[in-house]
Amino acid sequence: MTADLAGTVEHPFTRREFAALYAQAQRYYAHQMRILDVPDTESWAATFTEDAVLELPSLPGPVPAHAQLTHYARARAARQRRAGGRLDHWVGMLDVRPQADGSLHTRCSALAYVTPAGGGPRVLYVCVMEDVLVCTHGAWCTAHRRVIRDDLA
Repeated sequence: MTADLAGTVEHPFTRREFAALYAQAQRYYAHQMRILDVPDTESWAATFTEDAVLELPSLPGPVPAHAQLTHYARARAARQRRAGGRLDHWVGMLDVRPQADGSLHTRCSALAYVTPAGGGPRVLYVCVMEDVLVCTHGAWCTAHRRVIRDDLA
């Protein structure tokens, strides 16, 4: 699945309806980043649709997310265990744009930071994350994710 993230359509919602969607998106990202940081790789991969597409700056192009997600998360967790620190993510400045098809186009800032044992936190990456979220079986899932690192843009 590919998505045009630039061509968004404003959907007429009441303030209360939009506030509820916005809160759902915030909870989704809080949950997704928390399980990534634990790490619970299988649960994190399950937050993506089966046909999700992932665009990361470290990859040569878009890839099917499930082909990369568990491998990526496990390798990251192993590197972090060897280094002896803890890797965490922070997501903020969330913009949510409901679409006519029921999906949400989101854009947010994301920080990846490491806290070494006995040391203070250090920012590793500052990114922009653009997602298409879809409701699957009553829960939001990522159908398309594009990550843009500020230092590589």
